[in-house]
Amino acid sequence: MSRIIPIETLGECKVDSPFQAQQQEFFNDDNGVICRVHSLDYAPGSSVDGIEYFQRAGAREKIYFKPKEVVVGVVTCGGLCPGLNDVIRAVTFCAIEGYGVKKVLGFQYGYEGLVAEYAHPPVELNTDNTDDIHEKGGTILKSSRGPQDIKEIVRTLRHYNVNILIAIGGDGTLRGARAIQEEIKTQGLKIAVIGVPKTIDNDIGMIERSFGYETAVQGAWGVVNCAHAEAKAYRHGVGLVKLMGRESGWIAASTATSNSNVNFCLIPEVPFDLDGPNGFFEHLRQRLERKDHAVVVVAEGAGQNLIQHGESKDRSGNKKLADIGVFLRDEMLRWFAGKNCELNVKYFDPSYLIRSTPANANDAEYCLFLGYNAMHAAMAGKTGMVVGLHNHRLVHMPISTIGERKLVDPRGWNWQAVLQTTHQPARMVNG
Repeated sequence: MSRIIPIETLGECKVDSPFQAQQQEFFNDDNGVICRVHSLDYAPGSSVDGIEYFQRAGAREKIYFKPKEVVVGVVTCGGLCPGLNDVIRAVTFCAIEGYGVKKVLGFQYGYEGLVAEYAHPPVELNTDNTDDIHEKGGTILKSSRGPQDIKEIVRTLRHYNVNILIAIGGDGTLRGARAIQEEIKTQGLKIAVIGVPKTIDNDIGMIERSFGYETAVQGAWGVVNCAHAEAKAYRHGVGLVKLMGRESGWIAASTATSNSNVNFCLIPEVPFDLDGPNGFFEHLRQRLERKDHAVVVVAEGAGQNLIQHGESKDRSGNKKLADIGVFLRDEMLRWFAGKNCELNVKYFDPSYLIRSTPANANDAEYCLFLGYNAMHAAMAGKTGMVVGLHNHRLVHMPISTIGERKLVDPRGWNWQAVLQTTHQPARMVNG
């Protein structure tokens, strides 16, 4: 039979929501959003009875916590992303103005701020010191990478009498949030842990769109225009743009389809050769012979198999990537020189410029919704979950459901649109 995927709760909700006074419309836990929408997601012959739904996000009429006793903790982890300050502000305003909580604490430098030995004191957040932070990039709470001692984190939460922890971050942050929630449960504590998924790469599983992604594509769009102008100014000019995307090419693909000046888009999901009759360089040469210029967009995780590099990892446990942008530029110059062909390459790496900008209007609105609904879920005593966009609706998802990374499907409509826009070959592999 069909079912709503359950979300763990701290207990029965018996407290009237302050939003009742505003004649707020409420959602209940029986409001669902279908998990999978494509017929291929279901086994042949499966019936409607087997369909699963995520809980709809939104304010609940009855809540678990008594607002005036609640201390909310907020933490941001991992790399910068447009919209971090927007989420912090939304959580703070919803907690204070909406629910009237006792206090909101911002823990600094990611999970480090929840470990006493780092001596990062929390900052009390209010509607004055967060009033205009959404106009700025970065995060006012600072950030860090890497795992921390879970028991120490829970000890800090107890020390500050935190009832709710809102963790804003990517897959590593969310794994940490789940571990924190499990330790809280082991210790028999009543602390809600809610995740707000963050990745500029837009590749968190089951999340339709990550905040900051649209701002990133908009920023990349402008860089591509500059690369196009540079390429057209020189004989056999190439504008080479490296964009974010460790394991997925969403930003590169969306930049290519939103800006028709892109002629080649290289992403991690689609392998390519450099040399040989069907390699990228030969197709680039043919393009230059026809049009005298080209714009190439490459995701940072593309073509890693072509580069000799080590297996070292960063503090979050992610494999360190070789610089595909610099590698491509140098190999491109080498290959064309060997063919006695003139080549003028202009290389652009706007990654940090894009990551640190304020959110655009669409992302800012989305961040507001995420922050508000994270607080609604937490005040209702829900825990071990994230708030995210799925099937065009904000929903509650158990953290455990989002582990699988969302990749660009080379056979899907997104990539087919890239091929139709760039006119690049579907395969640039020999043999």
